[in-house]
Amino acid sequence: MSSIAAMPTAPGELEKRIQLRWPRLFSRLGLTIICLCCVAVLGYLDYVTGYEQSLLLFYLVPITLATWFEGLAFGLLFSALSLCAWVGSDIGAGIPQIRVWNLGMATAAYIVFTFLLHNLRTLLRDLDERVRERTQALRREMAERQRLDREIAEIADRERLLLGQELHDGLCQHLTGTALTAQTLRQRLATRGAAEVAQADQVVRYLEAGIDMSRNLARGLFSPELEADGLMVALHGLAENMTERSGIPCIFDSNGLITVSDTNVATQFHRIAQEATMNAVKHSRARQIDIRLEESETELRLAVTDDGIGLPKTRDEKGLGLRLMQHGAALIGAEFRVEGNEGGGTTVLCKLNRNQKTDL
Repeated sequence: MSSIAAMPTAPGELEKRIQLRWPRLFSRLGLTIICLCCVAVLGYLDYVTGYEQSLLLFYLVPITLATWFEGLAFGLLFSALSLCAWVGSDIGAGIPQIRVWNLGMATAAYIVFTFLLHNLRTLLRDLDERVRERTQALRREMAERQRLDREIAEIADRERLLLGQELHDGLCQHLTGTALTAQTLRQRLATRGAAEVAQADQVVRYLEAGIDMSRNLARGLFSPELEADGLMVALHGLAENMTERSGIPCIFDSNGLITVSDTNVATQFHRIAQEATMNAVKHSRARQIDIRLEESETELRLAVTDDGIGLPKTRDEKGLGLRLMQHGAALIGAEFRVEGNEGGGTTVLCKLNRNQKTDL
């Protein structure tokens, strides 16, 4: 929407602004007085300079004012008054004869000029009206798109939470029960001295590995601590989980106790941190990953920094992870960018202006 507000002023918009400001300075009576004064002054000057020097061109000033601000009829009225003032000044200056041809040409020129100026004003007004209608339609479309984006994000969040809960409460519990059964079977085989004990141990290890994988997936999709304890606890848990899964030290830090009461903002910040750390683990060859959350009076800031190989020379701007992070930041009105560090590595930065979110 900011781009709409920053558009250059169209001629019709300028004309409209002048029209809106005019009544505050002059009424219709005031405009009439101004135009009459202009005609009178021009008539006097025309009289003083004599009939040899014609001031017909300067009479267009009151005609223009009258036509532009009051319409065609008012403009034609002052065209007639201007012609009368011109003829009267020439007669007063002692012109020997009024030439009908000159008077007719002047009359025709004033009428044509008045009609053309009136048509130009009408065209500008219509253009301005169309621009305002298109602008309003664009604003409605953008508002509808933002609403749909929020609705899609809410649906995606619900489905993600449901899937995470199903993995945690359903699949993990099922695998845990299966692992206990396999452990019991292994103990019975060991009691009998069966040769299949080693295979039973392998089955138990596979099941335990599956439980760990399912829990990690569920933790990525469903973070109950984000709802219960806040963003800081969730980011701290994310750092511990990434360290445990990848073996790469992942450290969370903040500049104090930060509370984010807006669940949508907290969720998007957590997602961006999660995606950024996963990208760092997979692609950056980092030896350490730092997650830092900071707040000030004006903004909330999240930075995920790694000491890896840095940004590639040819960045894939259409990568799914990058688009997901950009979309998440856009949903909450935050600024998002990815920067290369001077000493190597990459920083993923997301900043939210607190003035945009009063309920943080």
